[in-house]
Amino acid sequence: MRTTKIQEGRRCPKCGRIENQRNAGYNKSGTQRCICNFCNYKYTLNPKAREYSEEVKQTAIKIYYSGVSGRGVGKVLHMSKANVYNWLKKSGEDVDKSED
Repeated sequence: MRTTKIQEGRRCPKCGRIENQRNAGYNKSGTQRCICNFCNYKYTLNPKAREYSEEVKQTAIKIYYSGVSGRGVGKVLHMSKANVYNWLKKSGEDVDKSED
């Protein structure tokens, strides 16, 4: 008879059980995926943060207001110009997109 193996940090986010959690491969970013044998829910153990820090956002806004275009800011900081424009909109300032 098989015994259930309980591993650290593996808890199904859907049903909350910690037993019978098994590996289910890796996602595109290389993070371990797991599957719950009770509810068949697939989840990532330690998902990577997909958000820029507040410091990076403020730096992008400062560079933009120093005279660099949104596209230029994106190239300097290795990000999409849409990120820069979205952050400017949220900061409450008017953005002129006609320069690109």
